[in-house]
Amino acid sequence: MKNKENGHFFAMLSRMKYINRWGLMNNTRNENICEHSLQTAFFAHALALIENKRFGAHLDPRRAAVLAMYHDCSEILTGDMPTPVKYYDERIVSAYKNVERISCNRLISMLPEDLQEEYRDIMFFQGEDDEVLKKIVKGADKLSALVKCIEELRMGNDEFEKAKASTLEALQKMDIKSVNVFLDEFLPSFYLTIDEQDG
Repeated sequence: MKNKENGHFFAMLSRMKYINRWGLMNNTRNENICEHSLQTAFFAHALALIENKRFGAHLDPRRAAVLAMYHDCSEILTGDMPTPVKYYDERIVSAYKNVERISCNRLISMLPEDLQEEYRDIMFFQGEDDEVLKKIVKGADKLSALVKCIEELRMGNDEFEKAKASTLEALQKMDIKSVNVFLDEFLPSFYLTIDEQDG
């Protein structure tokens, strides 16, 4: 008889929609980690493709997308810690990384044993090219944050002005070629209305 505890994984994943991001900010519209993870997956897939097509890399865009889909799943158990708190001090960064690791292991334990290693491989970036893809996912994650800032600012919410500037600066410091392409070719559309995009 199968252990019923080893079947909770996907029900837990469905709770991502209840975890809101930007907890310290006044939002015109809440963003949850489920929608953020999907957008990050879209962006990570695109960045890997751009790296391959424009810069001769040999990355797996589909793996980039899957890694991005799961990159924040630890927050189902931890919640979303605001960036100013998470990165305030090296001790907090180190402690939070440990909490994230414990959270991921707890989620993995909710899978049947024959599937656990596959998801550990995803959640802990254990593939052959995953150090490179980790950087791509981080770039995609920041791009998603930048888009959120732009959307809030377009709604007249100047609460996100400083967040936008610091996120853009962080992206530029990453020095990822595909991110720079995305900023140049795709980001301007996020400033447009639907009618302007369609025209």
